[in-house]
This record gives sequence, structure tokens and C-alpha cells, in this order.
Amino acid sequence: MSNSSQTPDYQALLKRAYLALEKSQAKINRLEGRNQAPIAVVGIGCRFPGGANDPETFWELLSNGTDAISEIPANRWNIEDYYDPNLEHTGTMNTRYGGFLKQLDQFDAQFFGIAPREAAALDPQQRMVLETTWEALEYAGILANTLAGSATGVFLGACVSDYAFLQLTDHDLIDVYTGGGTALSIIANRLSYWLDLRGPSIVTDTACSSSLVSVHLAVQSLRTGECDLALAGGVSAMIVPEPTIATSKSRMMAPDGRCKTFDARANGYVRGEGCGIVVLKRLEDAQAAGDSILAVIRGSAVNQDGRTNGLTAPNVLAQEAVIRKAQRNAGVEPAEIGYIEAHGTGTSLGDPIEVEALSNVFASVPQTTNILLGSVKTNIGHLEAAAGIAGLIKAILCVHHGQIPALLHFRSLNPNINLDATSLRLALKKLDWPENHSQRIAGVSSFGFGGTNAHVIVAAAEPVATPVATHATSPTVILLSAHTHAA
Repeated sequence: MSNSSQTPDYQALLKRAYLALEKSQAKINRLEGRNQAPIAVVGIGCRFPGGANDPETFWELLSNGTDAISEIPANRWNIEDYYDPNLEHTGTMNTRYGGFLKQLDQFDAQFFGIAPREAAALDPQQRMVLETTWEALEYAGILANTLAGSATGVFLGACVSDYAFLQLTDHDLIDVYTGGGTALSIIANRLSYWLDLRGPSIVTDTACSSSLVSVHLAVQSLRTGECDLALAGGVSAMIVPEPTIATSKSRMMAPDGRCKTFDARANGYVRGEGCGIVVLKRLEDAQAAGDSILAVIRGSAVNQDGRTNGLTAPNVLAQEAVIRKAQRNAGVEPAEIGYIEAHGTGTSLGDPIEVEALSNVFASVPQTTNILLGSVKTNIGHLEAAAGIAGLIKAILCVHHGQIPALLHFRSLNPNINLDATSLRLALKKLDWPENHSQRIAGVSSFGFGGTNAHVIVAAAEPVATPVATHATSPTVILLSAHTHAA
């Protein structure tokens, strides 16, 4: 009698199981690698106080230690009608200063195919985003018309609606264009509409951390393959006096109009306005395309303070946690960081808490390993929804140039801050990157006043061979173009 059943081939079964396990492990490795995939910064556009309307001018402003704060211009509001150092008086502000753009009201509507009547209803924040993004794409060497139908995402931070306040309080100004001209969501959506982009189109409002949270979302979207190119940043504009009255009454404003970050005189911040946009790609895609890479975002993280002593009171443990999480996501050890672009608003409570969180994160780093601290707010003010992107662009330029600009308005250390037993040092003058760091890596912090915290790790791009320049022996044609003959 024959036995129809055969003895199992255990060797073959083990081989199949091993191959399946190997395949699963490879998939896990791909997913983990994708979650930590480096993101290349291939373009920058900016409009910042002090006439910093491009990355080169912004770097010059920072390198020269320029203070871009000025008195509130008369074309915004008459400061004499509102200024009063006595905060007990209603309807007044205790500061005469801000970080302002010179030409907030000017816009080339025809270039963007927008009719004059509609253009008049457009929030200047929408106008700035359109213009600054175009310039960022030019910087990246990307033709805007080639993006139509592409999986390009738009991630922007915005939190003020001054222009909506102007229009909605004057019923004669409300028309068919008011809704689309003043909604915060449309700041991103109009850009996606104009360029015919099919990726995510999102405006994030987490107050002061809005734009850095937007960069975090852009990085995540690129890593998951949701988009192949991302336009990320933030925008803010100061048009009416009411928000400055409100921040004055909350005791947030520095009467002298300066962010005195980490200083014993820290007594509040000064408001600023502007727009910053970065063009992001997965590093492997940027390298394959031969893009010029300014820097690389290695990792990022976002969290929340939760319940603290008050809605706007910071949480040292949450700040410490978000920085550690960003470093883990970037695969970076604390000792590898050479510079921290701090949130650094210049408040007597916030500054010591931020330094305490940093001291905890870098506690294991030898004191001889200098980690420098700075804050762009001392140059251009606190840009609120655009503050994080201003700090990130500064950090990108720092790692790109290998230099760290000076922290302004510093006289003596806040008595509640102690740096003696730490590796943290203030960048009190323009410095070269610390020599004891083999790579140029920086961290950027941005903390919303409602408790949403963000941190981004940015590193210098790997150097590439520079082509040898050739000099033409005959005249060269330079082609200029515009949408109309007059332009």
C-alpha cells in the first residue's frame, strides 16, 4: 500500500520564508528611509523689512548687523492717534515701531492675469505670495508654466486678516471679489489655481509657528510621495492698528521697538511683516535634475504645550521634546549641531524657558563644543506667521555661507539665564562656523503663542564640482521677455 502524502520539503519552506522575510525587511527599510529622506532646498524668495527683497540682500542685511526697525509709517496709520505709553488708556499702543516693507501696496496684477477690480480686493498677503513664489521659482531655475498639472504642493502659514477687517467694516467696499480676496485659505489656493498645481494646497494658522509648521507639513508630503515639489513658507502684513493695540494690551510689545533676545532688558517684541518661500524637492530628485542645492532639510517635528500655567505660557518640557524629536527624525546627534536659530522673541519669561530647554537637549555636549545662538527677530522684528520661515531662510544662508551673523541689541545676559555650565554661546558678533564641527548643521525653532511648537534641522549641501567657466569671444544674446510690450 503506497503512501500518497509526501514528506514536506522543509528546506524549500525555510527558503521561501527567508525570502519573504527579506522582502518584508526591505520594504520596512524603504519606508523608514522614506520617512527620513533628506529634502533639498533649491530656491528661495523673500520680502523682508530693510529692503531685503531677495536672499542676497537679506544675507547682506544680516551680515552687516542691520537693524531694519523703523517708526510706523504714516501710510499705515497715524501713530500720533494711537501712541500712549500708559497701557491703562483704551484704544492705544505703547510702541511707535515695527518692521515694515516699503511697497506693500504695489502689485503687477496684469502679470498674474488679474483684473484691476479684483486686484483691489486682494489681500496684500495674496499678492506677496504670488510675487515671492515666482521669484523663488526663478531662483530655482524652474519655469512656472512647466508645473501645470503637476503634483506640486503649497504649504503656507498665515494668521492675520488686516485687509479683511478694512473691507468688511466698510460695506460699500464689499463686492463679488471680497470673499476670495480676503479669505486666508485662498492665499495658498490662488497660487495653486494660477499655476494649475494638483498637490495639497494648505494654509496653516498656529500663530507664530505657522510657517515652520508649514515647512514640516511640506517635508512630510514630499517624503510620503503625496507631492514631488513643494512651495512652503509664510506671510504676514500689518495694515491696521488694532492687532498692535491688542498685543500692547497683552503686555507683549517692547516699548522701544526692539527684540532684545536673551538680554536682561528683554521686555517684549516688535511686530514685523514680510513673506518667505522655499522651493523643496526630495534630495535624490534634485540631484537627478542637476539642481543647485542651497541646503538640505534633514528632519523636523511639531508638538503642543498642552495645559500650562496659561494659554500663552510656554512649556519647557514640550520645547525640549520637539527639538529632540526633530534631531531623531534627522538622524543627528546634539553634538553635531553648530547653530540654533532661536525663537527668541525677547521676553523676560520666554527667553529663559527656551534656553533651559536647549540646555537640557545639549546637556551631554562638552562645553568646549560651541553651539551658537542667534535670532533674526533682533534684525527685522517678529514676523508672526512668517517668523519661522524668516528664521529658516537665515539658517539656510548660514549653513550655505559657513558664517553666523551677530545677535543684535545685547548688553548683558538675562539674570534668569545661565550659560556657564553649557555648550551654548551667544553669537554676539559675526562668526565663522565653529571649527569643532565637521558638518554645518543648524536647528531652527518656532513656537506659537497658543502652544504649537516646531523645530527643523537644516544642513549644508554636499559640495559639487563647479564647471570651469568659459569666456565668449563674440557678443552674446540675452533674451528678455514680458507678458506685454509695455512691461
